[in-house]
Amino acid sequence: MLLAVLIANSEGNILVERFNGVPGEERLHWRSFLVKLGADNLKGVKNEELLVACHKSVYIVYTVLGHVSIYLVGKDEYDELALSEAIFVVTSAIKDVCGKPPTERLFLDKYGRICLCLDEIVWKGLLENTDKDRIKRLIRLKPPTEF
Repeated sequence: MLLAVLIANSEGNILVERFNGVPGEERLHWRSFLVKLGADNLKGVKNEELLVACHKSVYIVYTVLGHVSIYLVGKDEYDELALSEAIFVVTSAIKDVCGKPPTERLFLDKYGRICLCLDEIVWKGLLENTDKDRIKRLIRLKPPTEF
């Protein structure tokens, strides 16, 4: 299961978070742990260079994209290999929405579309859509022509 997708700014403030199957009382621990992990290890890392960690029998894959940090946490079948595929889909979707690796301002301007992308990529803790074109089609904000 994909337990969490978190996106934070360069100061460690969480911009987007999606938890699946994580009790509410554990979420604060995961937020602070991931932000500290990023603060300790993401300095000087190139865009989209993947880092891997393991904590309490779960896997964590994280990277920097522009001015934001992206963290994916998984367990069971979502090991570091599956998470690296998932983070590639997430970073590609964010770059497509923003047109380039985002600054924090650009990320916040495109926040709605980014959240739609995340909802299409991860559904109830499972990697749902990985095809870039399909995700683009699914997030179009066009109302249906007929009811």
